[in-house]
This record gives sequence, structure tokens and C-alpha cells, in this order.
Amino acid sequence: MPENATEVTAAGIARLAGVGRAAVSNWRRRYADFPQPVGGTGTSPSFALAEVEQWLRDQGKLAEVPLRERVWQAVAGHPAGAGRALIHVGCALLLVRDRPTAWLELAAAPDERMAALLPQAMEHVLTARLGPAADGVHGASAPEPAGVHTAGAQEPGDDHTAGAQEPGGVHTASAPQSARVHTPTAQDLLPSVPLLRAAAELAAGIGAGQAFEFLLGRQLDANPRQYTLTPPQLAELMVDLAEPPKDADRAAREQPVRSVLDPAAGTGALLRAVGGPAALYAQEADPALAALTALRLALAAEGPGRAAEGPRRAADGAHRAAPGPTVRTGDTLRADAFPELAADTVLCHPPFNERNWGHDELAYDPRWEYGLPARTESELAWVQHVLARLRDGGTAVLLMPPAAASRRSGRRIRAGLLRRGALRAVIALPAGAAPPYGIPLHLWILCKPEPGMRPAADLLLADTSDLSGPAPDASAGPGRPPGGKAAGGKTPGGGRERFDWPAVRSAVLDAWRDRADVEGVSRVVPVIELLDDDVDLAPARHLPRPASGGGASGLGEIRERLTETLRLTTGLVPPAASPAEPAHRPLTTVGELARAGALFLHSGTAVPGSAVAPVLTEHDVLTGAAPTALPPTGQEAPGGAAADDPVLLEPGDVVVPVLGGGTAARVVDAATAGAALGRNLQLLRPDPAAVDPWFLAGFLRGTANHRQASSYASTAARLDARRLQLPRMPLAEQQRYGERFRELAAFEDALRTAGRLGGQLVQGMYDGLTDGTVTPG
Repeated sequence: MPENATEVTAAGIARLAGVGRAAVSNWRRRYADFPQPVGGTGTSPSFALAEVEQWLRDQGKLAEVPLRERVWQAVAGHPAGAGRALIHVGCALLLVRDRPTAWLELAAAPDERMAALLPQAMEHVLTARLGPAADGVHGASAPEPAGVHTAGAQEPGDDHTAGAQEPGGVHTASAPQSARVHTPTAQDLLPSVPLLRAAAELAAGIGAGQAFEFLLGRQLDANPRQYTLTPPQLAELMVDLAEPPKDADRAAREQPVRSVLDPAAGTGALLRAVGGPAALYAQEADPALAALTALRLALAAEGPGRAAEGPRRAADGAHRAAPGPTVRTGDTLRADAFPELAADTVLCHPPFNERNWGHDELAYDPRWEYGLPARTESELAWVQHVLARLRDGGTAVLLMPPAAASRRSGRRIRAGLLRRGALRAVIALPAGAAPPYGIPLHLWILCKPEPGMRPAADLLLADTSDLSGPAPDASAGPGRPPGGKAAGGKTPGGGRERFDWPAVRSAVLDAWRDRADVEGVSRVVPVIELLDDDVDLAPARHLPRPASGGGASGLGEIRERLTETLRLTTGLVPPAASPAEPAHRPLTTVGELARAGALFLHSGTAVPGSAVAPVLTEHDVLTGAAPTALPPTGQEAPGGAAADDPVLLEPGDVVVPVLGGGTAARVVDAATAGAALGRNLQLLRPDPAAVDPWFLAGFLRGTANHRQASSYASTAARLDARRLQLPRMPLAEQQRYGERFRELAAFEDALRTAGRLGGQLVQGMYDGLTDGTVTPG
């Protein structure tokens, strides 16, 4: 094997071949000619990518590896590490984008010659985009390895960290360093030349910025515990909340270039969402992550003679010049890189619940205008740092944990923010908006008080926590389950997969721009009402939830629908069971039927918002809900990979969940057909001339059948659909059983609808009786 050849793990091989990791393990045991490990560990070996690709082709298990997959595998298997490889790729893509002719000339040279010439060309574009290297250090003469100009360069670590940490948990308080990406040397670049050629080929198809976004996204997804990410939809929402009003008296091209700061930049998601010309400033504690952020922002900016590749552009379409991004490394609270900056806008997703943020050494810091934050109130330290870096009248938007609005240890600072008019809004988001996904995070909107101006007398409180799922289907009834909220008004199974970003975005922006009282959504509260002993600013405390069922006026309609549903349910009650001796019938398995061509198996990969069609999710199957119909988010499939064409449902398909251990199976009807098959679902598509779909679904729901086909090696049971058993019967007999199973399914749907309506009626009556809108007599 050539030295420094790209390596791939078993998980990477599974991704290449489109199979599970268990299949790769089977191949290693069954085939003596399977490539031998060339690295890794005994429990996680790695293999030479070229050997694996050739073996897969020889076995007919791989026609051609997609280009973007080959590039990613080269990044993941780079001998210097994926982080260093991404820096090399980012530098090369910047060269491809800004100096395409120079790149073509370099690419025509042999690998060694190309590696020798690249540093000078890269230095030219890095200087043009990011400024000169710190302390006059340039190119190949630099003593450090390829990274950034700062001491102790490392692989990307935690996103949104407050500072580098020494062993033992002691933070270093070194001065901030420039994060101008250090130009790699020829020796560093030589192993990367094949990767850089492939990355340039990928950029020719999708653009340099999008190519880097894809690779960076895969790196972030491959290391989920190392990063706390800001979802792009949330980043765009925060940018819109901070957007300054346009000056109608000025021509579009005369609008000033605004300055935007992110003091906890992480991967640069917030700054990348900024549209229009802007001077971007960022600080990040992790040097290598800061370098990737600098490259990401530079590649998202406009290149010579081209429009911005980022997700947003100036609304007026004007191409006004803006300086390149300024990125610095260092602990923001201890070693502020921009002490003299007065930014127009600050966007920040700070680290949460940090205890060692510098409480003792920063006790007399001038930034604490509203009081010294307690050791447990690191978020309020970030709030005051943000205000200190704003110009008078500037706007800041921070993503905050909900506890920061309520903890007693922070009430004095919260009171000061209210009295001075610095805090203008607290908006509660639904759980699932950002990590940690199980907590409904808050957005704080701040405005730095202007001298001589009277402080604002009120605070906007908004709560969008009930908007985490699709709206309920008002037409739901027996046999057509609702796709929305369960009893009590809550959306079951809310979270990332069922997050309705367009609805949340609209509600938040309307609340902020209108600053009006909307029942159950927003309220403008006088500051004097909030200045009590607790200064609790949690929106849920000041915004009573709307009554279940639409209030007293809607209870009559719910009662009528419930009465009608119960009447229909009574007619669907199954007849009395006829006892019989246990039948001993010849059995077959789903796997045997698949091999015989009587049915076909497909695994789901789609997630809501990733496909144009609605997606049938695991939650939908378990609850009988309609497919989740969320607008496309523009995001790629999990892992950043190019999403394969989703499996679209057809009438007669049978869908079963593969996780959880419960017995559930759903026959696809005409209303569900056309939806995409979601993750953690298995689709069985029977040949109607051989297998009746309702017969199939009914026997798949047997408890004993599920138990014998499930594995319990991990914390959750996993169903192997191929092991599910069916009795061998003629088609006519199958249809007789299938008709009975169909009747049971209709009865189950009616019970589910009745339960939902009954829950709404009961909760609505409780709400009405307690708030006085319903009388007891």
C-alpha cells in the first residue's frame, strides 16, 4: 500500500456500499480476500480505501463511489487528521475560487511540483482574504505545522468554548491571537495533493463554498460530542431579529457597511447567516476551529466577479464591498480580542453552565455595569460582555438556557437590565431548536442604552414552545387519524424531526416586529410588574396558555365530535372472539418471501424537511398520524451526505418500526401514498398476487412474533424484519384474515380519535371551570 494512503473504517465501508456495519463484519468473516486492516485498533480497524473500493467492485457490490463520498473519505482518512485536511482543502478551495487560472496551472504539474508551488499561491489568497499572517510569519518559513498562528494549535475541539483548558481544569489567560490561517508548507501539502485535486473537481460541480460546507458538515456530524452547533434556521432567525431598519432616505448602495461580532463563534454558523455587506468579527477559543471558521466565512463571501455563496445576500441585490472576516483566538471573557470594538450587531450562542469562566480574576472588570455575575451565572457574564461590545443603540441577540431567566442568583443583574432598558425581549423557543435538544431555549434581544434616552418601559415576552410540530388536522376522524396535537394541546414526539421552523420563525418575527399582545403567544409587560423579589423573566410564567379546545366557545363543537366518534366506535367493536385450539400451521419468514420475490424490503432514510414530499416518521406509524409535512429546510441528509432518492410509499405497502420493542404495522392507503419513508422504518412491499397486505400487517403485529424477531443486545430492542414469521396460506384464506385485521385497524383508529377528543374536552372543562369562563351549573 502506498505510504499515507487514505484509510476508511468499517462504518465508512458500510456507507460506500449502502449497507449496515453488520454486513461489513460478515464480509470480513466470509471472504478470505477481504482487504486486511492497515491501521486503527483491534476494535475499530481501518482499511486502505483504494483496496476496499477495488474489492467492492470485484464483488459487484459497488458500481462507482460518488465524488463527494470519495473526497470525504480522503478527508476522514488523512494521515494528519481530518481537521488538518479540512484546513488544506479550505486553502485550496479559496485558491480555486479566487484565482482559477493559477489553480489550473498548478494542477497541471506533477504532485511533488504542485505541492512545492502551492504554498506561495495559497499565501497570496489568504493574505488577500484574511490579511497578512501574524507577526510577519509567512508560508514555508514558518516553524509551526499547518494550522493557525497561535501557540499550541490543535484539532478542532468543543464548539462555543470559553477558553483553552490546561490539565486539571485550569484555564489559560493568554492574550488573544490572530487566527489568520497559517499557510501549509510543501511537506505538509504533499500527502494532500490527491485530496486537493478531488476537492477542486467537486467544487467545479457545486461551488467552492458549498464543497467546503459539505466536508465541514460531515466532519461536525462525525464528531457530534465535540461540537455544540447552531442550526442554520436558528442562525438566520437570530440574524433577522438583529437586522437594523433600512434607511429609506438613502440609496441602497449608500447604506453603510455594518459591523457584526460573534464572541463565541464556534463553527461560524451565526456569522455565515449574515446577509448583505458586513464587517464580520469572530473570536473562538479553539485555534484549529477558529481557522476552519475563517476559511468558511472567506469561502462564503463574494469572490472576484461573483456573488456570495452564503445562504443570504443583500435584499436589494447590491454588491457593495465589505472587508474580509476578522477571526481571533482566545478566551473571550478573559482575553477579549476586540476591546475597542463598538459593533452594530452582536450575535452569540455562548457556552452554557460554565463554572470556571473567570469569576475570581475578573471581579473588577469594567464590563460588569449591571453587577458582578455569580459563579453559576456565566451566561449573564456573556450578556454583559455583549453589551460592552455594542455601539450605543446597537442590537444583540443571544441564545440562552431557560434557567438564566429565572435563577435567583441572577435576579439583581436581570433587574438592572430592565431598569436601564437594555433587555428588550425574551422569547421561548420550542424544545428541539438547538442543542441541548430536550430543553426549550430562549432568545434574549438586547439594545445598548443610548445616553440621554429614556429607558424602555416594557419588555416583550413571547412563547412559541407549542409550535414544535405540524398543525393538527381539523378534519381528522375515525379511520383518518390526526397529524397534530394530543390531549392537552401538546404535540407528541416533538423535537428535531418534527420541528416546524417556518411556523416558529413567523411567530417569533411577528411578535418582535409587532410588539403586541397575542393570547398565548406574546405579551408586552410593563417593567414595573417584573421588578419583584424574583425578577423571573420566563415567558411561560407571564403568558397563560390558551384554553384547550379553543376555550369555552369551542367545547360544544368538541363534545359533538366526540359523541359522533363514540357512536361510530361502538359500531366498530369487534364481535365476540371464538375460542379455538392453538393452530399448528406451516410457517415462512419475511426473509424467505423476499428471496422468493413475493415481497421487497426497503429501509427508510428521509427526515422531515429534507425531502419535497411529506415524510412518514416512526412517530407517525406509532400514533397513527398523517405523514409529517414540513417545508424543505435546504439541509442535506444526516451526516452531510448527499441524500439518496427517498423511498416513496405506494398503496398496499406495509411499514414497521425497527426500534422500541412495540408491535406496530401500518398499511399504506391512498392518502398516505407518495410520502417518503422515514428513518428507523422498514417497508415491506408485497406482491398482491402472492401476499395480502392486511394479512401481512396483521401477523407482523403478533407479540410472540415480534419477540422472536427482535434483538435485545443494546438498551433498546431492535426488530429484524426478515425474521418475522407468517403462516403459509392460499391467497383467499389470507384475504379472509386480512379483512378481520382491517376491521381491527379501523376500530383502533376510532379509539385513538376518541381519546384525543376526550382529552381535549376534559382539559378544556378544567380550564374553563378554573378561569371562570365555564360555570359549574
